Amino acid sequence: MNFKKLFDMQRQLDNHIIKEKGLEGQDLLDKKILALQVELGELANEARFFKFWSNDQEPRRWYPNENDVCESCNGNPIFIENGKIVGECKNCDGCGVHFYNPLLEEYVDCLHFILSIGLDIGVEIQSINPHLQTSATDQFVELNYQCYRVLQKYEWGKSHAKSEWILLSDLFVGLGEMLGITWEQIEQAYLFKNEVNHERQESGY
Repeated sequence: MNFKKLFDMQRQLDNHIIKEKGLEGQDLLDKKILALQVELGELANEARFFKFWSNDQEPRRWYPNENDVCESCNGNPIFIENGKIVGECKNCDGCGVHFYNPLLEEYVDCLHFILSIGLDIGVEIQSINPHLQTSATDQFVELNYQCYRVLQKYEWGKSHAKSEWILLSDLFVGLGEMLGITWEQIEQAYLFKNEVNHERQESGY
C-alpha cells in the first residue's frame, strides 16, 4: 500500500471538510480520536467474533454476485458529469449492489481517521509494520487504549504523540491482517470512499 498517496488524498479531504464546515484554526484531534473509537466499535460489530452470547459469530463479508446489482443505477452508483461526481444512488447507498462488504467498509472508515490523526500530529511515513496481539479481541482493546495514548501524549506536544501514532497504525494494520482484509481491497475501498466523502461535502452532507 502506498501510504504517501493515501496521506496526500486524506490531506485534500481534510482541507475540503475544514473549508466547507468553517473549521479553520480549530484543533480537532480529540474529536477525531473519539470518531476513530466509534468507528472501531462499528468495525467490531461487523466482525462479530466477540459475541459469545450469539450463535452467529461470522464476520459480515457479503460480496455481490450478478443477481445483487442495484436496479436503480444498474451497478453504476456514482453519478459523474463532465468528470466530476454529482451524486450517488440512494437506493444502494452508493455501492452499486444490495449486498456489499460491511467489514471492509468499516475498516476503511477507520483508516480515514487513522490517516487524519497522523496528519494532525505531523507524521510522515511511507510504510507500516503490522503489530499483532494474541487475539482479535486483544487487538481491538489495545487499539482503543492506544487511541487514548495518542491523545494523552499529544497534550505534551506533537513530537511525543508521533511514536504512539506509529504503534496505533501498526496495530490497525495488524487488525486488518487478522480480519483477512487484503491491501488491495483496502486501497481500492479507500479510493472509492474518499471520492464519496468529497462528494458528500459538495452536497451539504
